[in-house]
Formats: sequence, C-alpha cells, structure tokens
Amino acid sequence: MSGKNSPATSAPDAPAEQAAEAAVPDAAAAAREYLLAEVAALPGLPGVYRWFDAQDGLLYVGKARNLKKRVCSYLHKDHGGTRIGQMVARIARLETTVVRTEAEALLLENNLIKAFAPRFNILFRDDKSYPYLKLTAAPAGGVGAPPASRYPRMAYFRGAIDRRHRYFGPYPNAWAVKQTIQLMQKVFRLRTCEDTVFANRSRPCLLYQIQRCSGPCVGLVAPADYARDVRDAERFLLGEPQEVMSDLQAQMMAHAEALEFEQAAALRDRIGSLSRVLHQQSVEASSFSSAEKDVDILAVKVAGGRACVNLAMVRGSRHLGDRAYFPTHVDEGAALVTRTDDDEDDAPPAAPRGTEAAVLEAFIVQHYVGQPVPPQLVTSHAVDEALLEALGEAAGVRVRAQHQPREQRRIWLEMCAKGAELALARLLAEEGSAQQRTRALVEALDLDVADTALLRIECFDISHTGGEATQASCVVFEGNQMQSSQYRRFNIEGITGGDDYAAMRQVLTRRYARLAEAVAAGKAETAETAETVDGSETATPAPRKGLARLPDLVLVDGGRGQVAMARGVFEELGLDIALIVGVEKGEGRKVGLEELVFADGRPKVALGHDSAALMLVAQIRDEAHRFAITGMRARRASVRTGGSKLEDIPGVGPRKRARLLQRFGGLRGVASAGVEDLASVEGISKDLAEEIYRALH
Repeated sequence: MSGKNSPATSAPDAPAEQAAEAAVPDAAAAAREYLLAEVAALPGLPGVYRWFDAQDGLLYVGKARNLKKRVCSYLHKDHGGTRIGQMVARIARLETTVVRTEAEALLLENNLIKAFAPRFNILFRDDKSYPYLKLTAAPAGGVGAPPASRYPRMAYFRGAIDRRHRYFGPYPNAWAVKQTIQLMQKVFRLRTCEDTVFANRSRPCLLYQIQRCSGPCVGLVAPADYARDVRDAERFLLGEPQEVMSDLQAQMMAHAEALEFEQAAALRDRIGSLSRVLHQQSVEASSFSSAEKDVDILAVKVAGGRACVNLAMVRGSRHLGDRAYFPTHVDEGAALVTRTDDDEDDAPPAAPRGTEAAVLEAFIVQHYVGQPVPPQLVTSHAVDEALLEALGEAAGVRVRAQHQPREQRRIWLEMCAKGAELALARLLAEEGSAQQRTRALVEALDLDVADTALLRIECFDISHTGGEATQASCVVFEGNQMQSSQYRRFNIEGITGGDDYAAMRQVLTRRYARLAEAVAAGKAETAETAETVDGSETATPAPRKGLARLPDLVLVDGGRGQVAMARGVFEELGLDIALIVGVEKGEGRKVGLEELVFADGRPKVALGHDSAALMLVAQIRDEAHRFAITGMRARRASVRTGGSKLEDIPGVGPRKRARLLQRFGGLRGVASAGVEDLASVEGISKDLAEEIYRALH
C-alpha cells in the first residue's frame, strides 16, 4: 500500500516547491502595492514618517513639511546602489504621524530618534547634562528670613532648575564652572559655603583669611555691601564687565577721597584681578549688543568615516571653552539627511549639501530641542532657515545662524574648527590603535574571529576587604572598545569570607547558567554564528534580535587556581573551556610581565612587555579590577555607616539620599535632625520627612 502511494506522494514535491518559490515574489509585490497605495493616501501636511523593515526594525525617522510629497520621493525614484537605495530596498512598511506645525514635527522626530536609535539616522549620544553656576536667591524683604538666605551663595550646579534661583551657563565642562567661581571669589568675594556651615560658624573660615570671601557668616560685611557685590557679579556674568569695572573704580576713588586707603587698596586689587581676566578673554564686550553676548559656535569636520562636531560656548561675551561630539551612523544618515524637503518629483533641484552640513543639522536638532538655545549660532556650514525657524518656534526664541562671520566671531569659529580637527584626529588615532591591539590579540591567541570589531571579551575580578563586602565584577570589551553599559556587578553571598575561588565559581555560574541553557536550546549566538546587522563588514556589531551573545574570550584575573575553578564551571554548564584565559601576574607582580594561562591545557604564554596584545589584556583586566573595587568600597561604606537604613525607606531614592547625607554630614546627622529640618531639603516633603524621622528613631 505504501509502495503504491510513494510515487503519488513524492511526484508533486517539485511543483510544490516551485509554487512556494513563486509565491514569495508575489507576496513581496503585493506588499509593495499595498505600501504604494498607503503612500498615495497620505495628506499633504506636516508630519513625521518612520520606515520599518520586514523584521519590524526601525530603519529611519524623518520629518516633512509635506508628508505625501516627501514619502513619495523615496519610492518613485531609482536610487541605485546608494545608501538611500539600500534602505529603500529593505522597506516593508510605513508609519506616519500628522502634526500641526513643522516645529511639532521637529520635536517628535527628535524624541523618536533618541528613543529608538534608527539604523539610518545620524545619532549623537544624548549627553546634555551641562553644569551651571548657581546664585541662590535672596528674600525680597530680608526681614525674618534665615541669616544664610540673606547672603546669596555661589555654587556649582547640575540638575533640574529651581526658578527661585539664578543660573548662569550652561558651561561646557565642570572645570569652566569652577574657574568662574574662583574668579568670582577673587573679585566679588561671594560665599560658597553650605547654609548649614554658614549657620554654625563662630569665626571666619580660611577663605576669608586669603581674601576669597567677605565673611558674611560672622557679620564682617554689611548686608547692603554684600548685596551690591552680588549685583556686580550678576552684571559681570551677564556680559557687562566694563560697567562693573567703572563702578569699582568709582568706589575706589570715593574711599581714597575719604582717606580710607585700606578699602581703596582692596578695591584696587579686585580691579586688577578683573582686568587680567578681561585681558585673557581678549573680547571687546561693548562691540556686541546684549542679545549677542550669548553665542554658540559649531564647527564640523569629517574624515575617515567619522565626524566631529565641536561646540564652543560664549556666555556674557566670555569664551567658556569647547566640547567635542562624535556621532554614529554618519555614512548611512548623511545620505538621507542631505536630501531636502523640496527633493521631490515636482520641485526644482536643490543645491547639493555635503556630509558636514548634514551632520551639523542633525546635531542642532538632537542637541537643542528641549534645551536652552542661544539667540545666535555661528556655524562652519550654512544651516537651513526652515530648521532654524522650527527650532526657534519650539524654543520660544528667535534663533539666527551665521556661517561666514567677521572679526571676533571669525576668530572664535577658527578656534572651534581647529579644535574639531584635533579632536577628530585624536579619535581616529585612538580607534586605529584600538583596532591594532585587538588584531594583535586575535593573532596571538589564534582566535577564530574574522572581523576584530566582532570580538567580545568578558573579564571577571573579585574584590573584598578581609572577606568583608565581597563583590565580583564583569566588564565587556566589544567593537574595539570597552562597553560600560554592559558592565555588571555581583554581590557574593553564602561563602567563607576571603574564599576567592568560591566567589569566582558563584559569579561564573550566575553569569553563564542561563546562557548555557540558551546555547543548548539554539537560542544564543556563538562566535561562529554572530554577524552584523546587515551583513556588511562596516556595520556596528550586534546580536541578532532575540538572541544572546556568547563571548569569544573569558578572562579571569588569576593564575592556575582561578582558571581551574572557571574550567570546572564551564564543564558543568557544557560550555567550551577553550574560551577561558587566566591573567597571571609575573615575577614580582610587575606590570608587563603577566602570563596567560589556558584552561584547555595549552602551555602558558608570555607576550612581552611591549606587546600590543598584552596592553589590551592589561587594559581589560585593570578595568575589571577598578570596577570591582569601587563597587566593593561603596558596599562596604554602606554597611559600615548604616546607609542601608535610608535605602529601606520608601520614597527615598539615590538622589534624595545623597541630598540628605550631604546636608547633614552623614546618617548620624540625618538621624539627629528634626522633621522641619528634614523637610527643608530639596525634594523632601513634610510627609516623607515624618516617614524618615520615624524610620530612624
């Protein structure tokens, strides 16, 4: 019976396969027709569009003044083998959102890019937590207010802004803020101490002795004189140094005429300090209007497939310094961003825009949306006026850009461009050196890795103090650099204090037990199956969606004992023991004499103190040690000070806990504080203060 049926059942196999193969292009054609019909139904209104691939991965986010025309320009043109063509070939579906204005489209586009990091968008790291100089507010009347509040203080500040106080900045880095505070202390002698310190002083501190503070804590300066110094400091920070200088000179002459020569000499010294600062800045503030004294200078350099945007800040006509940003997806995103909203079938051809302009506009969108925008930008390349209008509408200010400045601004732009060039050269040199070290390690250990960018290394270290607060660290090296976002710490429990072998066994088991199960079930990638997102050699390495990633190398900080322990764990889990390498300290524990110990029985290898491979191994090992010891110290301090008592109180998170400990000098001070004192701390409500008081008593 079965023999008769065999030919009948096997004969249709080939036609069935052919029919199935024919159905694939039919399905693709049907999907394409549906997509074209969906595009044809789009409105001619402002909005944001999102392209997705067949795996539902987000390819690109863009904004348009006219959704229908802009989206049609992707599908109704032959883009060939360009970056745009590569993306269009992968498009499976479209999502759009209609908004009222182009400013709303700008905001939505920025939020989506930051949230989902699309493959073909130029991406900048979302790191805009700039520091400010904070000047606390004095009470309107001054009568009945706490003594400290009657004397505003200067402070370094980073975080959410409280509208009661005045903030100056932003500054490009913490050093610029601290330098400005030192200047304010020299010239205006404003206090910087905390209110709790101010309220408990019985004699002036060292800052008064070195003439960096006027001593308001013990009444050595009249409130009116201190208020005048505060006003002068504000005017200086707002870009009016010449006016401040004139007032100080007038005060000095008044004291001299009254034969108050000591006061006149003190003002003379302050004028001298202010003059030196103005000379160093080399800026003639009077040449600018009040609206032009806050300027951001932006310069772009592109080379070697990487880009750098250097941002220099001028506040109150003072050049505060610069800060470099390095975007990703430059090649992919530039090809799409350089297209304009007028690049459509029925529009005249737009002027060509280079990669630099595309990177600059992507930075402006992602950097300034939701942040304070200065009224004037000086840029190395021209910026689309429509973008500036949308940005100004979103920020509530008129924003202008100038890309061919003169005089002082030209000097600023040249300085900024040189900074961008140097920062990009340094980055390329560091990346080249990192690739060289990775390649040297692959060759030295004969690792089966075709692309060094795909090499993944995980390194483990154990840290404790005499068995107390034992903690293990796991750091990750991938893509030729350390991946700090993938670092992990493990609290080690249930072992004998100081037993490093047991600690290593526990951390390796916790790290790889689930991954070993995924490997056995075929739900994890190994070194042989890992590949890039789009199969290209230049793409950023990443595991395929839904799959975990086994490392190509597991480093343990230790010799044969630690390696033997790691080997036992891997054998129990069914993982390849050839992945394990121990970093054994050499003779005298000297740096550069380390030897590599292999779990699979290979003889030890001494790479040599000048080996690039050993430099990389030492870098990873040292990072694991640093990460472990900092975590251990924090845990040990928490145990010793009882900081965990605050952690156990509902509603007291890390920020509130830090504010409490800083205000009262530690947990003992928090415990001795009353409910009213606790409620005076920023972010602590009356109910929460009562809860904290009950928990600590």
